[in-house]
Amino acid sequence: MIFHIAQKVDWQAAQTAREYRASSLTTEGFIHCSDQHQVLEVAHRLFCDRTDLVLLEINPQLLDMELRYENCEGGEEQYPHIYGAIPLAAIPNTYPFLPTPSGKFKLPPEIEH
Repeated sequence: MIFHIAQKVDWQAAQTAREYRASSLTTEGFIHCSDQHQVLEVAHRLFCDRTDLVLLEINPQLLDMELRYENCEGGEEQYPHIYGAIPLAAIPNTYPFLPTPSGKFKLPPEIEH
């Protein structure tokens, strides 16, 4: 499984559209995702103190578009990027994704290993 941190409003719009589209799909041509071990680093770097988020769990085997591991920012670690809208059938689970009172994010217990 791979993961994507989404704004609740975008996830709600996906329910009507029957597919999920992040704004980066329009601006960059792909949707930024993370492997499980990358989720918290991304959350703390990009979403500090945000309370309008959900964590989407994505099954890569159910995608019918390209999934590529790359690093577009010049670092060594590669991240999964999805080159197209994600059908809802490929998102088996979503989780509330809120920071703790100290401002730090934690993985939902259901996916913590």
